[in-house]
Amino acid sequence: MKENITREELPASRVKNKALDWDFNKMRSLSRAISLVENESEGWQQILRDIPAEAFDIPVIGITGPPGAGKSTLINALITQLTESGKSIGIVAVDPTSPFNYGSLLGDRVRMAGHFNNPQVFIRSLATRGSLGGLSAKTIEVVDVMRSGGFDYILIETVGVGQSEVEIAGLADCTIVVLVPEGGDDVQALKSGVMEIADIFVVNKSDRPGSAMFLQNLKKLLPHRDKYAHQPIPIIPVTATREEGISALIEAIDHQIALQADRPLKNQLLAEKAWQLISAHRMKDLSRIQLLESLRMAAQSPDFSFYRFLGDYLV
Repeated sequence: MKENITREELPASRVKNKALDWDFNKMRSLSRAISLVENESEGWQQILRDIPAEAFDIPVIGITGPPGAGKSTLINALITQLTESGKSIGIVAVDPTSPFNYGSLLGDRVRMAGHFNNPQVFIRSLATRGSLGGLSAKTIEVVDVMRSGGFDYILIETVGVGQSEVEIAGLADCTIVVLVPEGGDDVQALKSGVMEIADIFVVNKSDRPGSAMFLQNLKKLLPHRDKYAHQPIPIIPVTATREEGISALIEAIDHQIALQADRPLKNQLLAEKAWQLISAHRMKDLSRIQLLESLRMAAQSPDFSFYRFLGDYLV
C-alpha cells in the first residue's frame, strides 16, 4: 500500500462526497497526536496547549443512556445522515476497560464497522480506565485534541452505567439521553442525575408497543422548561434501525448548539472539566497494579488490617 494515498486513488465506493476536502495525512497526524496525549508520551502537554481557540467552536455531542437503549445504533443512523449531507464526523467511543490489561475492549469496532472506510468519519476507541462515570480524564483531553481535526461534529458515546455519568455534561455542548419504551411506568426510577443533564431526550425503538404511553409519562416527569432557553426540553421519538426520526433529532441538536452563547452554566461546566483534569493529575502517581500487589503481600500477614494498610500506603 502506498504511504501517501490520495483521494483520487480511492475506490468510488469509499468516496461519498467528492466535494469534501479530506486530508488523509491530517487524519494520520491526528491519530498520532491522540496516541501521544492518551499515553502521555513526550510532548503531549504541548499538543494540548497548542490547540487553537477556534477549535473549541466545534460542537461536541454526548450520547448517553442505560445499556441496551440503542446508543450505537442511533449513532450509526446519525453518521449516515450527516455524512450524506457532506458533514465530517469525529467519534469517541468510550468502551469498558479490560480487567486484564486496562485497555479498551474495542466494542466500537463491531458496532460501527460500516463506517470505518468512510473518509468523512474518524473513530477512536478509549477505555474508561476505571472511571465509574463512563468518562476518564483522558477522554476530556482526547476530545479536545479531536476538535483540532476540523470536524463538523464530534460524537461521544459513553458506556451507560448510571448517575455518575453526569460527567459528560461538563464536556459535551449538547447531551442526548437515550431511553426505550420498555422503561414504561418505571421511568421515574431512572437516576435523577442522568435525567437532569439532558438537553435532548431520545426515545429509541419508538415503533414498539407502549411507546406512546412512555412518551406521555416522560413528559410528565421532566422539568417543564429548558434550563437555558426557557423552551420545552425536546423529546424526539426515533427508530434508529430504520433511520426514522433522525432528521428531527439533527434539527434539535443544531438548535441546542445555537443556544450555547446564552448558557449561564458554561463557566460552571468548564470548572467541572478543570476539576476532573486536576483530580486526575493529582492521582497520577497511584497505580492500581502496584496497589493490588502491595495489598496482596500485606494481606498475608495474620494481623492484617485494611485501614492500617491504607494509612501506611498514603504516607
